[in-house]
Parts: sequence; structure tokens; C-alpha cells
Amino acid sequence: LSFIHSHFCSELTVLSTLELSLSAGYLQLERRRRDFTSSGSRRLYFDTHALVCLLEDNGFATQQAEIIVSALVKILEANMDVVYKDMVTKMQQEITFQQIMSQIANVKKDMIILEKSEFSALRAENEKVKLELHQLKQQVMDEMIKVRTDTKLDFNLEKSRVKELYSLNEKKLLELRTEIVALHAQQDRALTQTDRKIETEVAGLKTMLESHKLDNIKYLAGSIFTCLTVALGFYRLWI
Repeated sequence: LSFIHSHFCSELTVLSTLELSLSAGYLQLERRRRDFTSSGSRRLYFDTHALVCLLEDNGFATQQAEIIVSALVKILEANMDVVYKDMVTKMQQEITFQQIMSQIANVKKDMIILEKSEFSALRAENEKVKLELHQLKQQVMDEMIKVRTDTKLDFNLEKSRVKELYSLNEKKLLELRTEIVALHAQQDRALTQTDRKIETEVAGLKTMLESHKLDNIKYLAGSIFTCLTVALGFYRLWI
């Protein structure tokens, strides 16, 4: 926008300079036209009589001097006619000046219209870009919210799954501990029963050994008594 504004200002400056130049040129042409017109109204650009006298004083005849002066006058008139053909009248200058000023006004009007249309187009384009940026920003925000929601949901699901796995592992560990405790209790009971059985067997063996010992003592005592009885009988027989 600043570039178009500066470009438009430069164009207006150029048009203003052109307008001032045309005004100055118009005034200069008007002044020259007045000078030539005032001179052409007399149709004499020098003193012909004095020139004739000067030529006569220099040895020319009167007829020759008049012919020379007449030729000079015709040459000057022809040259001035050529000059007048290249110039324009005041009316034509005014018409041309008005046409140029009208064209300049049209150009200014077109420039203003172009500026407004360009500004309107740029403003519309700017609004369109703003709307697109807003829509894009909204889409990005929606995507971010969606990603955050999905991430949070996945995190919660993963957290729940981890909790479930932790609970399951705790349950399995508790069951394993219970089984280990039960096995230890079973082993303790088995060991206790084994100890009791061993003690019972040992007690039975001790009792059996005691009974065998008593039987042996009885057998030995009976044997000794028998031997003594036999010996005593033999002794009586010998006596």
C-alpha cells in the first residue's frame, strides 16, 4: 500500500510539473505571438526609405535601390509567413490548453479511481488473507486440541492398563506368596509329622530294646540259675 501511495504521489507530481510547464509554454507562445502580430500589422520590419537612400549614396541607382529594398521586404514577408504558419492563434492555444487540461483532469480522475480500486482490491485481498489465516489458525488449534485429547486419552488408557497390569501382578504375587506360605506350612507339617513318626519309631525301638534287654536278662538269669542248679546237682553227686 505504501508503494502504491508513493507511486501515485510521484505520478501527481509529474502531472503537476507538466501542467506548470504547459502553462509557462502557453504564456511564452502568447507573448511571441503578440510580438509577431504587432510587427506583422505594419508589414514593414525596417525603414525602407532610409535603406533606399543608403543604397543611392553607395552608388546604386534609385530603381536598383528600390528593387533591392522590395526584394528584401518580400523575403522578410515570406520568412514571417513561414514563422506564422508554425504558430497558432490564441483561440487554438486556448482550445489546445483546455484539451490538455481536460486530459490531465481525466488522468487524475483515472489515477484516483485506480488508486481507490487498487486500495479496495488490496483491502479485499488483505481481508481474504486474514480470513484464510484465521481459518488456518483455527484448524491448527483444532488439530492441537485433537492431538492433546488423543494423547491424554491414550495416556489415560495406558495408565489404566499399567494399573491393571500392576494390580494383576500384585494379585499374582499375593497368590504366589500364599502358595509359598502354604507350601512352607505343608513342609512344616510334614517335617513335624516326620519328626513325630521318627520319635515314635525311636520310642518303639527303645521299648523293644528294653523288652529284649529284659528278656535277655531273664534268659541269662535263667541260664545262670539252671547252670547253678546243674552244678549244684553235680556237686551233690560228687559229694
